[in-house]
This record gives sequence, C-alpha cells and structure tokens, in this order.
Amino acid sequence: MKMNEVLYNAAAIADRVQELAKELDVAFDGSSIVAVVALKGAMPFAMDLIRSMKTPIAVELIRAKSYLGRESTGEVEFSLLPEGDLTGKTVLVIEDILDTGRTARAIYGALLIQNPQRVHVVTLLDKPARREVEFQPDWVGFSIENVFVVGYGLDYDEAYRQLPDIRVLEL
Repeated sequence: MKMNEVLYNAAAIADRVQELAKELDVAFDGSSIVAVVALKGAMPFAMDLIRSMKTPIAVELIRAKSYLGRESTGEVEFSLLPEGDLTGKTVLVIEDILDTGRTARAIYGALLIQNPQRVHVVTLLDKPARREVEFQPDWVGFSIENVFVVGYGLDYDEAYRQLPDIRVLEL
C-alpha cells in the first residue's frame, strides 16, 4: 500500500464544510431537522458540518456496510438504525462518500419507511463514475474521479480514518 497525492487538505475540507453549512442553513431556513449520520466514515464530516450550522438539529445514527476492503459486496447490511421517531420530520442524511449508490439508496429507503416529511442527502465526496444504481445527493462537497480515498473518516479496512486530509490510497 502506498499513500499517494493529497486530494483535499484539511484547509480545503474546512472551507468546503463551511460553505455547505451556509447552503444548508439557507435551504432549511431555520426549520429544525434531524441529521442522520452514516457511521463510521461520516463522523468527522458530520460533526464539523453540524457545528458550523445555525439550523436547530437533532442527531440520529445509522450504520450500513457494503464494503470489504476496497470492493463493494453489492449487499447492504444495517447494524444500527435511528432510535428516534422520524414521522413528519425533515431528515438530512450525512454521508462520507457516494460511490456505487447502493448504500445511499438503502439508507434512503430505510428512512422513508419511518414516514419523514422529507429526506435530503449531503455527501462529502461523490464518485459518479462508480455509480451502479441511480442516486443523486442534494448537496455534494467534492466530486472525485474513480480513485480509492482515505482520511477524514474514510478508511481502508478501518485504517486511516484519523488523517486530517483526504488522500489517494494505492494498493
């Protein structure tokens, strides 16, 4: 394994998170929302984003897994679903990366069952070249090429989440 180029350094990520926070505050116009954070990868992004927003936010967690190493299994398994009642609420799913679209679509579907008023999705990274199922997030931090990335919550077999920037990992 070899770390390659830094795609986005910590300063660029922080700037984009601030921009997204402002966009979300405008979009939600002071209405309260429920942020559903996709574990584990989205935690750094979600915490930075939530702290930067002025919108009243309740936080729920969801954990869906579809990867082994750097390959998608094609199946999405849930090990944690939101505990709170989402009925009639505006939900913002906070994702780390939208790749094949399978996990995002599965999360979206799992939340719709709980009868929210609306479900929105914000993702830090979007990798449209890898999309296998149709899914379009409402907000995107950065669009990236078809490279495997780690850092700022993103991992390879649970390693590298702690890096402050986003880097390409070559195996």
